Amino acid sequence: MEVSFELTLQIVMTVLAGISAQVTAEFFKVPSIVFLLLFGILLGSDMLNLLHPHELGVGLEVLVALSVAIILFEGGLNLELRDLGRVSGSLRNLVTFGTLITLIGGGMAAHWLAEFPWSIAFLYAALVVVTGPTVISPLLKQVQVDRKVATLLESEGVLIDPVGAILAVVVLDTILNSNASPLEIFSGLLLRFGIGAVIGGLSGALLGFILKNTNFLSEDLKNLVVLAGVWGLFGLAQLSRSESGLMATVVAGIVVRASSIPEERLLRRFKGQLTVLCVSVLFILLAADLSIDSIFALGWGSIWTVLTLMWVVRPISVAFCTINSDLHWRQKLFLAWIAPRGIVSASVASLFAILLTKNGINGGDSIKALVFLTIMMTVFIQGLSARWVAKGLKINSLEATGAVIIGCNALGRLMGRLFQQQGESVVLIDTDPEACSQAKAEGLPVFQSSGLDTDVLEEAGIDSMGTFMALTSNGEVNLVLAQRAVEEFQPPRVFAVFPSNAGQNTSTNKTKVNSAFVDQPLIKTWNQYLTEGQIKLGKTRLKEQGLSLQQAHFQALIRTGELLPLLVKRQGSLQVVKAAQDWQVGDEIIYLLHDPRPKLLKRLSGGVQLSGGLVAEPLPEVEEVPIASPVQEPLQNPITETVN
Repeated sequence: MEVSFELTLQIVMTVLAGISAQVTAEFFKVPSIVFLLLFGILLGSDMLNLLHPHELGVGLEVLVALSVAIILFEGGLNLELRDLGRVSGSLRNLVTFGTLITLIGGGMAAHWLAEFPWSIAFLYAALVVVTGPTVISPLLKQVQVDRKVATLLESEGVLIDPVGAILAVVVLDTILNSNASPLEIFSGLLLRFGIGAVIGGLSGALLGFILKNTNFLSEDLKNLVVLAGVWGLFGLAQLSRSESGLMATVVAGIVVRASSIPEERLLRRFKGQLTVLCVSVLFILLAADLSIDSIFALGWGSIWTVLTLMWVVRPISVAFCTINSDLHWRQKLFLAWIAPRGIVSASVASLFAILLTKNGINGGDSIKALVFLTIMMTVFIQGLSARWVAKGLKINSLEATGAVIIGCNALGRLMGRLFQQQGESVVLIDTDPEACSQAKAEGLPVFQSSGLDTDVLEEAGIDSMGTFMALTSNGEVNLVLAQRAVEEFQPPRVFAVFPSNAGQNTSTNKTKVNSAFVDQPLIKTWNQYLTEGQIKLGKTRLKEQGLSLQQAHFQALIRTGELLPLLVKRQGSLQVVKAAQDWQVGDEIIYLLHDPRPKLLKRLSGGVQLSGGLVAEPLPEVEEVPIASPVQEPLQNPITETVN
């Protein structure tokens, strides 16, 4: 009874420490593995001596194996085949040639710098060819880099995990069975890949079929069916050939994702939560079982080994694998910088240390120590610096410019011309042939298609655009279009015009859909004003003197429907105005002002008649227009000419 309580207490402390590390990492916006390692080491035998993972015995190996199966399945489930197509060449090279370069370069560094025997050196190199999706994914969510780079890093992390694990098993088998011929080694490698791919593909297809054709099952029960299926196919593959289960789980995840099951979003959410729990528990246990003395015993040679892996081997691998790609040098440099190791390296290294010790081969503890040193150095150096590196290289997606606008109505065309005037690219999409023709006549790039067509959105360049806007006359459709864009492409800034009551439950930070301008019914009115030419286009800058009065005047005119703010330029960045915009000193606001004067009177008074019924004219002096008195500026000719 006492032993049972002790083990229960160990598991409880592990879960509490793991989730606490996740919460802390979320608060400080850093990769969770940083605090998982720190908390695990703190609770381990070298510090507080509260956690003793070795007491779990064989249970630790079982826990590691089943948890890694869930982690890899969830990684495969998150892979989007359409995204993979954009980086397929570079991804294939990184998973194949990149693995070989890392194996050779890492082995040479471990032998010459850390003074490991050749066999142990290459075993270490095989363990660290993986880059760790459990570290990469949360890192990219915080850094938000260019979509193509993010897709390549995430896909590499998922696909290379089973490759690295199987490769490490082959190297270990070679060490344990030194009489094996090269042909036997190579055939064993291919056999594991083949068995894993076949079992994973068939099992994934079966899971997809079950999920789509068992309507009598509740959503919660379907999630558990998938969990049981993942562990079942993992066990079947392992029974057929050791370590082929890792490949099977990744392939099964990819196939289930490709099956387009109705509950895919809920399934991914459930598996994502399980993955967070598994990663938290495993890292705490493995870090607690780590001997700090064994890391210090490695000496300076081990540090030079890891630095060589990070700053020599990885850049060479990326340069070679992306030589014929369309990636520019800044994207390649970021890829070369970011390659943190994660849970698969740690878990497999821990298991190998046990196996080597059981077989009377020295070096198991040293390999485990060097792998954990690699994880710590790559996570702390690369992970914590990723945000500044991305910003310095200007590949942060938040800095992307340009816009994809759904809706060629009067307001959509005006927004397109304003983006063009600011030197940003813009593409409009609409199903109405007449509206598309009118936009083309005004010099705007147009696609006559549905905004739900992902192929058209790709062709429009949504991957490289900073803003997505849905401005059709139907607010509910706008909301659906915006949410679909978030799910499929994750643009940095997503806006839609929809009624305020429709956005109460959906316009949240999680969906990333912002309500643009003002409430939808007022937008219909402004479209009418634009069509009839009853507007003036203006620009104003908010100054520190009298800011509160300026804001009050501005908001009053917005509420009465006399003024519609469109764009705000803040610190050199052009942004669409939100329905609940916060104004700051220095904001340069481009807006529409309702002018009910007849068109003939406007032409007589000097207004400029533009295509599509739009009239753009210099704003009168401040005393003639009651708006934020000290800050209004006349609309200069460059804007007027660009709108034309």
